[in-house]
Amino acid sequence: MSTTSDSAVRAYINVHREEFLDDLAAWLRIPSVSADPERAADVRRSAEWLAGRLTATGFPTAEIWETDGAPAVFAEWSSGDPTAPTVLVYGHHDVQPAAREDGWHTDPFEPQTVDGKLYARGAADDKGQVFFHTLGVRAHLAATGRTAPAVNLKLLIEGEEESGSPNFPALITKHADRLACDAVIVSDTGMWSKDTPTVCTGMRGLTDCQIDLYGPDQDIHSGSFGGAVPNPATEAARLAAALHDDERRVAIPGFYDGIVELTDRERELFAELPFDEAGWLRTAHSHAALGEAGHSTLERIWARPTAEVNGIGGGYQGPGGKTIVPSAAQLKLSFRLVAGQDAAAVQQSVRDWVAARLPDGIRHEITFWGATRPCLT
Repeated sequence: MSTTSDSAVRAYINVHREEFLDDLAAWLRIPSVSADPERAADVRRSAEWLAGRLTATGFPTAEIWETDGAPAVFAEWSSGDPTAPTVLVYGHHDVQPAAREDGWHTDPFEPQTVDGKLYARGAADDKGQVFFHTLGVRAHLAATGRTAPAVNLKLLIEGEEESGSPNFPALITKHADRLACDAVIVSDTGMWSKDTPTVCTGMRGLTDCQIDLYGPDQDIHSGSFGGAVPNPATEAARLAAALHDDERRVAIPGFYDGIVELTDRERELFAELPFDEAGWLRTAHSHAALGEAGHSTLERIWARPTAEVNGIGGGYQGPGGKTIVPSAAQLKLSFRLVAGQDAAAVQQSVRDWVAARLPDGIRHEITFWGATRPCLT
């Protein structure tokens, strides 16, 4: 892009900034939480809102693509040039659950601007990134005087990314012909900094699950029976505690099988980045960095597989005490995967590990919510 057209793009963005932010805020108000069945209508409303906005932007094609779960949005705009490349932009319009009690200072679904930054669930993952493409297209056309983009542009915005994309492979297979392209831009990552161009060459995969543990057929008195029968809440805590060894490595046998290790040069490049760990910790609202021994923070969050306890519960949770051995408990786990790991194999390793650790008298069920494969270019 020439300096003149670059200046014109920036001028267009500055003129339309408030309009753009108002539109984005309207989308952010839709609580499109794909993990919550009660929000299914909101996820659909989010897809319909985006399809309408893409049509208003000028996309000749903007469609709702149905799946067995939440809908995706597909849009297409031909350049009119038969020699132009085709670029497919990927993103997602669903978001993670959020509530004030999670630590938000404001309602996560009522956007607020603080110190020049827009705060809301989805503003940075991933509605903000997706919506910016609409402004980018408008600015590109205004700056160049074109009536269509310089490339053939396609957008595929799914509605279940935050739930593990269970229906995404089938969606891609069904529409493979229409998704044909020369390049894919994944619009769900970040820049290293505002003035540092960044190319993401790999993404970790994900699989997550809930482990339900069952002991006595009902809650029973801990004075009469405690210490003499299996306690599912205790076993959930024991599983959580056994998830890592003393070096903070995942202790599930076979978990690391086949992983592609970082090269020495890659580790050097990571180390050369001007990483402000104290600033990163503030962003994480954490008081210390902690993880797998022998690896830096960047290596841990970018290139190492992980296991996390997402939630644990069971027994009495009300005010005061209640002296029981609970009848059931739950443990929610998530696993980030790196190149070389197979999600199905990891799931089986988890099943085997759980079965081997539980005592007689504890029944269990494991529900996996999906699997996303890791990738590395």
